[in-house]
Amino acid sequence: MILQNPGCAPVIGLTGFSNTGKTTFLVKLIAELKKRGYQVGVVKHTHHHVEFDQLGKDTWRHAQAGADVVALATPDGVSMVRKYESDPGPEAVISMISGVDIILVEGYKRGNWPKIEVYRHDVSERPDIPGDELLAVVSDVPLDSRAPFFEPDDVAGVAELIEKFALRTS
Repeated sequence: MILQNPGCAPVIGLTGFSNTGKTTFLVKLIAELKKRGYQVGVVKHTHHHVEFDQLGKDTWRHAQAGADVVALATPDGVSMVRKYESDPGPEAVISMISGVDIILVEGYKRGNWPKIEVYRHDVSERPDIPGDELLAVVSDVPLDSRAPFFEPDDVAGVAELIEKFALRTS
């Protein structure tokens, strides 16, 4: 069930509809995994157009001139923008991430990796996640599921599950 790309860290998705608390939970989960000593990569998918650069900046001007890839290197890190004609898909984005212990994906509902369903009963319907892909459920109400159930404030419990499932090799 774990996405296996050569040289790629295990991948786990956080899946749910808008306004269910995915990002809020993910931010806490990242902090918890970092506290436990793991290097964490994140992929965020959106259906909206997002401007990656600031109007008039050098890197924006490079992209406007037609560069296919623009990278900005600073003393603190690197930022890169790669233009595509259409959505490159999650596997292409995941394959660009290296040097991490785990990759968490937010926003792609389809993909060949285990998923943590984030659900809030007064916001939306449940996403349709195949049973063999459902690793856990994070919800404000108990749900009928064979996957382990966690309340939204039990970030440590979800981190422990991820460690057992994807990170511990012994």
